[in-house]
Amino acid sequence: MVDTSIIGRETQPRTIAVEQGQVQFFAKATGSKDRIHWDLEAAKAAGHPAIPAPPTFLFCLENLAPAKEASVLATLGVDIGKVLHGEQRFTYGAQIYTGDEITLTTKVVDAYDKKGGALQFVVSETSAVNQNGESVGSMTNSLVIRP
Repeated sequence: MVDTSIIGRETQPRTIAVEQGQVQFFAKATGSKDRIHWDLEAAKAAGHPAIPAPPTFLFCLENLAPAKEASVLATLGVDIGKVLHGEQRFTYGAQIYTGDEITLTTKVVDAYDKKGGALQFVVSETSAVNQNGESVGSMTNSLVIRP
């Protein structure tokens, strides 16, 4: 049985700067052909104040700015070899641009079992705001643990 006492556990906010190289690398890795993710002049010609990040870039930022606290998996004593990435959902907010400072906070919102405990699920939500306090989106991540 998954330890449901982790529900509500929240990380300390962590802030990361959005760098042009990160955005360009992510755009390349995800196959974006849109020049606005590569070229400042193309971005400005399209009405952007700076190079915009592709829609799912928030996932990259979460990996570049890990929580300072022990991970949920470490807290539960879970071997990473028994974990599957079950689902990732995004809710979009204000556009993320190079030069932004994004603050992330992650909270465990659910933990449950299926198949008589043969599969355990931990669901977390990461919210992100920019330096102006505007929401730039959130991500919901479901991990599947095979005990």
